[in-house]
Parts: sequence; C-alpha cells; structure tokens
Amino acid sequence: MILNFLIASVLFLSCSSNDEPKETQIEETPKEEVVSYDIVVDSKGTGDFTTVQEALNSVTFLKKTETKIFVKNGTYKEKLEVPLNKNNISLIGESKENVILTYDDYASKKNGEGMDIGTSGSASFIVTGDNFKAQNITFENSSGPVGQAVAVRIDGDKIIFDNCKFLGFQDTLYPRSITSRQYYKNCYIEGTTDFIFGASTAVFDQCEIFAKQGGVYITAASTDEKNLYGLVFLNCRLTTNSGNSSYYLGRPWRNYAKTVFIKCEMAAHIKPEGWHNWSKPEAEATTFYAEYLSTGPGANTISRVSWSHTLTLEQVTNQYSLNTIFKDWIPML
Repeated sequence: MILNFLIASVLFLSCSSNDEPKETQIEETPKEEVVSYDIVVDSKGTGDFTTVQEALNSVTFLKKTETKIFVKNGTYKEKLEVPLNKNNISLIGESKENVILTYDDYASKKNGEGMDIGTSGSASFIVTGDNFKAQNITFENSSGPVGQAVAVRIDGDKIIFDNCKFLGFQDTLYPRSITSRQYYKNCYIEGTTDFIFGASTAVFDQCEIFAKQGGVYITAASTDEKNLYGLVFLNCRLTTNSGNSSYYLGRPWRNYAKTVFIKCEMAAHIKPEGWHNWSKPEAEATTFYAEYLSTGPGANTISRVSWSHTLTLEQVTNQYSLNTIFKDWIPML
C-alpha cells in the first residue's frame, strides 16, 4: 500500500508539473528612430537642391514651425546667409568632418566701389533669422592669415550650434548683436587674434577652444553696458599649438566687456596675468573678467591681473545656470 501511494504521488507531481503553462519570453526589437527632413541638399544632385543657399531661400518668411534641412557630405563654397525673418530653420549635416561650408572673403577685400568690405562683410556664413540651429557642420573662412576674416557672424536670437566646427584665423566667430542669445554645445573653435569676439550673450558648453600659433588674444567681447552676460565658457578645454604664455584669455573691444571661464581646463599657452586692458586703463573698472575652478598649466589664478575676479560657488550656482543667463529661452538640442 505504501509503495503504491508513493508511485501515485510521483505520477501526480509529474503530471502537475507538465501541465503548468510555460511563460514565453518575447524579446522586443528596438525600433529605429526614423528622421525625416523637409529639404535635402546634395552637391552631387541627388537632393532637392545642389546649394545650401537655394535651400535657405526656399523657406517661407516668418514660418512658425521648424524646417529641417539635411546637407549631405561635401564641400560647399558659398557665401551664405539665413535672412531676417527666415526663422525656425535647422541645418543638419551628414557628418561634422565632411560637411564643410566655406568661403574666402576678408575685411580688406575691395567691393565693387573699391571700398573694404569690412569685418562684418567678410563673413562666410551669416545668421540673421531667429531660432536657427546647426548640427554636425564645419564652418570655415578659408582666406588664411590675412587679417580679419569671419567664418560665422550671428545677428539672430535663440541660436544653437551643436557638434560644429569653426575654422579661421583672426575673428573666426562673431556673435555680433547685443540682443542675440547663443548656445554652443560640444563645438570646436579655432583661430588666432580675437577669434571669439562680439556683443552677444553666448554660452560655450563643453567646447574645445584651439588657439593657433600666431595669435595673442582668445576673446574680445564688446558687451553692452545693460547686458549682464557676455561670453560664458562652461567646462571647456583651451588647447593650442602655440608656445607657453603666448595668449591672453581676452581683451575688451568695448569697455563693458564681460567674459567668464567656469571649470575650464587651460593649457600652458595662457599667460599668468590672464587678461589685457587693450591699452585702455579705464576699461579695468568697467569690464567683468572672471574665472571659477580653472585647471591645467594655464590656470595660474594667483598671478591674474588685480582687476579680474574669482567667482564663488554661490555666484556660479545662482548666476550662471542656463536659465538665469538666457531668461525665457531654454536651448533644446
């Protein structure tokens, strides 16, 4: 009887186990994000246009929704402008290294009337419309070391450059307008004298700032007296192929220049004194040049000029968030 009971119990357990439904694991295949563009530019003729300017010209004035323009790999030698009231344009390159927008004007070049075209007129790429965004593109002024020669000039408001390169010598990047707010994320900017200069409020976030041999000043802000912020560098790397102690962090193009470096790594090309007054002693009382937790061989803040500032943690926390700097605008990448 006991033996029969044990055999029956084993058979019952075996049947019960086999009767239980098995849970089937279904692996979901991740869906690839499909990106669509409104306009495609390809110099080889496979897109909607072969030039970038044709694509920009095709966008309706005062359009309130985003226009995405995709630029295929290639070198586009064009003097370009995003015109006033051509708003909400996003210019997206196929790859940063292989989409090159370039031109070779320079300030002392003569126009049709025999006059210099000037610094502003030398720009290879001009942004006058608002809410413009560029991604994965190289912007270049290819004229060489011939004096002022701007790669990009920005007059519009709410401008974003994401993962872009700016190539030139003197006056490479010109954030010009006092009412313009600009955000640069993960960008590379190179040049010689005053190669980041202008009156706009511009934040450079995790960018590489490469000072080429042959220059002396990285920045030349011309901040308006009423503006609380000028050029702000956050977590950037200051690199070079120049010699030790060969570069100043900046000099004031206008007397109320504001330039701040926060948690930036500085190579040995930065001079111990850090800042220059452009031979204008009166500017020492009106400029605001400051640093916070600079690192690297060029971060000798003890030897900085007496009229520069060292920010406190409280100042950085309360005054240098993107929300505080840009007010009612939050840059969306």
